[in-house]
Amino acid sequence: MNVLVTGAAGYIGSHALKCLRSAGHTPLALDNLSRGHREALPTGVPFFELDVRATDQLARILEEHRVDCVMHFAALAYVGESVTEPLLYYDNNTAGTLSVLKAIERAKVPRLVFSSTCATYGEPERMPIREDTPQHPINPYGWSKLFSEHMLSDYAARTPEFSFAILRYFNVAGCSEDGTLGEDHDPETHLIPAILHAALGRREKVTIFGEDYPTPDGTCIRDYIHVEDLVEAHALVMDALRPAARFVYNLGVGRGHSVREIVDAARGVVGKPFAVELGPRRPGDPPALYADAGKIQRELGWQARHKEIVATIQSAWNWFSAHPGGYSGSLPRQV
Repeated sequence: MNVLVTGAAGYIGSHALKCLRSAGHTPLALDNLSRGHREALPTGVPFFELDVRATDQLARILEEHRVDCVMHFAALAYVGESVTEPLLYYDNNTAGTLSVLKAIERAKVPRLVFSSTCATYGEPERMPIREDTPQHPINPYGWSKLFSEHMLSDYAARTPEFSFAILRYFNVAGCSEDGTLGEDHDPETHLIPAILHAALGRREKVTIFGEDYPTPDGTCIRDYIHVEDLVEAHALVMDALRPAARFVYNLGVGRGHSVREIVDAARGVVGKPFAVELGPRRPGDPPALYADAGKIQRELGWQARHKEIVATIQSAWNWFSAHPGGYSGSLPRQV
C-alpha cells in the first residue's frame, strides 16, 4: 500500500516508516519539523515538510500519490504543556485531525490508522483498562485526542466505504533494536530517556514527580510498550482494515511498572550512578494506567514481543549511548 505517515520525523512516526518499508509497503513522510528531526527520516522515502492543518496541500498529496492509508501520528503530546496551553493542543491535535479528515474526504482515501492515547481514559476506577472503560480525560491532551476519536467515528458513520482503527497507546519506550532510530525530544519529559541522559551526565538529575500516590510505593504506575511492538501493531491493523471496518484497540504490555521500579531497572542497565530527587506531582498525572490488550490479541493475533522492561531500557540505552546529544548532537532542555 501507499501509506502517508504524518508526524513522520517524530519518535513513533520514524519507527513506523522503517516498519512499513520492511513490510513491503510504500511509505510517504509528512512532518512540519516543529518537534521532529529530519535526521530520523530514511533516505529514499518521499518527504513533505507540511503542517497537517494545510488541508488543500495535504489533499493534493493524497490524490497525487494515490494514498491507500493515512497513519496519523502528528500531534503534541506533553500532558503538562496541555494543561498550561490547552488551546495549543486543541488547535494542533483536534483541528489537525479535522484537517486530515477533510483531506481524506476530498481524496477519497479509504483507510486511516489513528494514534490515540490511554490519556482518554482519565483516572479509571479499575485496572487493567479495557477498550470499553469509560473515557473521562483529566487533561487537555486526553480531551484533544478523544474529540478526534469522536470526529473520526462521526465521519465514518456517513462514509460506509471508509475504514479506520483507533489505537490507544500506553507509555511508548525503547529504541530500534538495530540502533538506527531513537527517541529525541526537547524538552525531554519521558522518564526513561530522562534517566539515561542523567546516566550520561547530560542532565543533572532525574525527578520523581510525586511519591504520595495511592500505589504500592507511592509513585505513578505505567504500562511501557516497546516502540517497535507498537508500530508493528499499526502495520498489522492496517492490513486487516476492510471497507466499513471500525477497530478500537489498546496497545500495551498489560503490566504496570512504578516510577521507582523503572529507576531501579535503569540503574541495573546503565551500571553507573545518577542523581534522583523527589518533586511535587505534575498536574494531570493519574496514579496508575495499564492496559488489557487482550482484544487485539484475540482478534488479530498481536501481542507485545518485548515484555521485560529491562530489555526495553537496554534498547534505549544502546541508542542513547551512541547518540548522547540526540540526532543533532545538541542537548535537550531540562524540565
